[in-house]
Amino acid sequence: MAYLSIALELVALLLIVATLLPLIPTNLGVIRSLDFPRLQIAVALAANCVGLLAISRDGTALTLAVAMVAALALQASYILPFTRLTAPQAKGAGLCRPDDRISLLVLNVLQSNRNYGAALDLIATKAPDLVLLLETDAGWHAAMAPLRAHYPHRVEHPQDNTYGLLFYSRLPLRDPTIRFLLQEDVPSLRTTVVLPSGEPVTFYGLHPRPPHPGHSSAPRDAELVVVAREVAKTKDSTIVAGDLNDVAWSHTNRLFQNISGLLDPRQGRGLFSTFHAQYPFARWPLDHIFFSEHFLLSDMQRLNDVGSDHFPIWVDLCRAPHAPAQQVAPEASEQDHRDAEKAIEAVR
Repeated sequence: MAYLSIALELVALLLIVATLLPLIPTNLGVIRSLDFPRLQIAVALAANCVGLLAISRDGTALTLAVAMVAALALQASYILPFTRLTAPQAKGAGLCRPDDRISLLVLNVLQSNRNYGAALDLIATKAPDLVLLLETDAGWHAAMAPLRAHYPHRVEHPQDNTYGLLFYSRLPLRDPTIRFLLQEDVPSLRTTVVLPSGEPVTFYGLHPRPPHPGHSSAPRDAELVVVAREVAKTKDSTIVAGDLNDVAWSHTNRLFQNISGLLDPRQGRGLFSTFHAQYPFARWPLDHIFFSEHFLLSDMQRLNDVGSDHFPIWVDLCRAPHAPAQQVAPEASEQDHRDAEKAIEAVR
């Protein structure tokens, strides 16, 4: 029992350190990566605390138990807004005129995944107005050719470095542009989508590089800030979507929302964890769809596995004149603007 107690105490220390390290303001990938598994760390903290107290009640065990409870509370504070225990940030839509609706499917296909038929079948079943496919190489570009019959407007930019993108739209596009905001091999999309009502919607499709041990989070963070600042300047109807390689509860995502003023439909509804599709015990919300206060949420779903390491995410939105009066858009503080400037400076 003594050896087991020591083992649980060591695990407790590791979990507490893993909880505290992300509080450090740094771009180090090894630390920023700890933002991702907050739910998993929270579960491990609870289990380890119960296990330790079950076999030992000495001073060390009790001290670690208190520290683990505090760490668990900290982790829960990040996760709680993305549960049904809080009020939704984006309000639900009631009746919506067909001309004001817009639906979007986002899928990181996993470049090495060759189950093209599953992706095509899913798109045919959901029939979204917009389709954003990420990690698409020449093989995916060729395989998605059948979509062109149903999506007359498209932007196709396949690449073989896992950062290619394909965008298909039933709705007319204005000025579609592939941009390389910070890295010459990481494209993003900016375009205007015209609703059947004639209202323009600015759409951004993003897939920045993820942080990981040995790779800084700075390019990802800065790319999100650059787009957030653009959105804040326009005040137009806007949708930002993609695999952001960042979790919903991270400081970077909160900063993005505060600077841009966009709403997160996950808040108050659930995690909708999209990665990793094959490992239920290691999932977190990486794929996002943010939108401006001009929209209400008709529906949001995490769709079935299509062979990728990501699940597809799907939303149905309603652009409503009364929507801004029903919702409170995030606002940036002076500290947010300082943090945004630091994020830009980090890559200069």
